[in-house]
Amino acid sequence: MSRVDTAWLRMERPTNPMMITGVLMFAEPMSLARLKAVIRQRFLAYSRFRQKPVEGATGAQWVEDETFDLDWHVQLAALPGRTGKAAEKRALERFVSQLASTPLDPDRPMWQFHLVERYQGGSALVARIHHCYADGIALVQVLLSLTDTSREPSDASRLDKAWLKHEAAPVARRVGAMERYMKLGGKALEQGMAMMQDPSLATLLAREGGEIARELAHALALRDDPPSLLRGRLGVSKRVAWAEPLPLEEVKAVGRACGCTVNDVLMAAAAGALRSYMRERGEALDGLSLRATVPVNLRPLEHAKKLGNHFGLVFLDLPVGEANPLRRLERVADCMRQLKQSRQAMVAYGLLAALGIAPEPVQALALELFSRKASLVATNVPGPQQPLYLAGCELSEIMFWVPQTGSIGIGLSILSYRGRVHFGLIADARLIPDPDAVVRRFGEEFDKLVYLALMADWSQPLDAHAAEAVLLEAADA
Repeated sequence: MSRVDTAWLRMERPTNPMMITGVLMFAEPMSLARLKAVIRQRFLAYSRFRQKPVEGATGAQWVEDETFDLDWHVQLAALPGRTGKAAEKRALERFVSQLASTPLDPDRPMWQFHLVERYQGGSALVARIHHCYADGIALVQVLLSLTDTSREPSDASRLDKAWLKHEAAPVARRVGAMERYMKLGGKALEQGMAMMQDPSLATLLAREGGEIARELAHALALRDDPPSLLRGRLGVSKRVAWAEPLPLEEVKAVGRACGCTVNDVLMAAAAGALRSYMRERGEALDGLSLRATVPVNLRPLEHAKKLGNHFGLVFLDLPVGEANPLRRLERVADCMRQLKQSRQAMVAYGLLAALGIAPEPVQALALELFSRKASLVATNVPGPQQPLYLAGCELSEIMFWVPQTGSIGIGLSILSYRGRVHFGLIADARLIPDPDAVVRRFGEEFDKLVYLALMADWSQPLDAHAAEAVLLEAADA
């Protein structure tokens, strides 16, 4: 097992199971037999999914499961409670919450699919796969490789033939200096993550020089994220919720009007939703900015079949203390631009690689150190925009969540599919017992950005009072 994959295997905690959880919703009912046929033909084409991770004296290894049982890995499920769209959605959210709180069996290949045969006139599929098999970006591609671009499955209609190569090119340029970053990560961990108090940091900076060492020093020097209701002692129960999707074209229009990217707009709306929720719970927010760790893909998407973890992490500032939605968007966009010019993701990859071979005390110290520097994990994955089908059933919505590490207990997920943007939240029940109260604000915050983008006088600076006046005027109208 690679160093980075081993690191994710060893990050498993009762409070934070290390698995990616996904939900796929279909417009018509799906049969268990047809689903198993697709899993057998396409998912198990990745030989790794017949293997389980086993820790040994020389490290972790992949071992073939001699008693592999597909019936255990692909199971039927039913939702209790009343029928009706809203009631069924709440029941599915509770079901996904329960699964997201339940660790996978380490004595078997660590993945499962749960088919809810009847959900809102169709079906729903919940997938759980341990992070040590691959990162969330790769696993989304794996799940999408089970789908077709037409209702009748065929090799020509497989999504990975029609989409991945088109999206892959820009990522390949990021991987050239990987070994150097892994070397630097190892040096940091050799110092027991106490480099900022150790004179050897100066020696490292002088010897390595340049931007890479500065990025490493910056990552280690970041202050802990400030106290808030999003941080605290974690329990063993997760809560999951997702919002009504937004039209992607409207998000693009706001981005064009404000000179920002789609990702900037969506993360600013997420920051606004968190701000509104925290204010309602009495949190003092003036000037408060929280960090989110954001995964950055470090390989072409078409290489997802190789599985494994090939991503870095960057720290994104979420200005929840900023009252003006447009100013909030500007600050998110500024931070994004700075991150794109940095090598922070590569540095984090190197540290993760070093974690895989570090002694247990150093692993624990490093995990705690870095998890204190952020309050949440945020992912944003662009999905295909054409209709997809799995086992002959039309895929209507898709959502997934990556695990949180160490003391982080909140995860935001944004995924676009078929011209719509899907937003979801997973949270430790001690911190956010009612995630639906956050996700329903996502659309409201986006609507504010739409209105302000349309109504603002861009020739004049717009302060918080002016923005509030515009929004109040809209509410009165």
